[in-house]
Amino acid sequence: MGDPERILTATGYARLMAELDHLRTVRRHEVSVRLMAAREVGVWDSPEYQSAREEQAFVEGRIATLERLLARAEVVEVAQTTAWPSVEIGSTVLLRDEDGETEQYDIVGTMEAEPAKGRISNQSPVGRAVLGHRPGETVEVDTPMGTRRLTIVEIQ
Repeated sequence: MGDPERILTATGYARLMAELDHLRTVRRHEVSVRLMAAREVGVWDSPEYQSAREEQAFVEGRIATLERLLARAEVVEVAQTTAWPSVEIGSTVLLRDEDGETEQYDIVGTMEAEPAKGRISNQSPVGRAVLGHRPGETVEVDTPMGTRRLTIVEIQ
């Protein structure tokens, strides 16, 4: 596989394409309307005009970022069934720690990682540790708080 910074799941690719489409078709228009309204007032240094210009810069910057990212993306296909499933990019994995607590994560490429939503990067400590392992196997993960032992309970 190529550059890990370019890896996306099919779901992540579709999500970013939808964001790009929304920015191009909806947000650009909204910002344009705000700029025109602020210009009609005739005061170029008004807070409304400056705010609209900042928003325009953000929207255009995000569009450019997404266009570059999606043009270079490597979309990985997730194996639907295998005789001996192992964790791979696109897998949803249920992990149990030493205290018996369980955590569920989607393993995704770095471009689509959102840890707060349970989508962790294949380059994160937990992501790297579980890749290639099977249910029942225990892995050690080095974290800032020390080493954690996680057992793979299930792969979806």
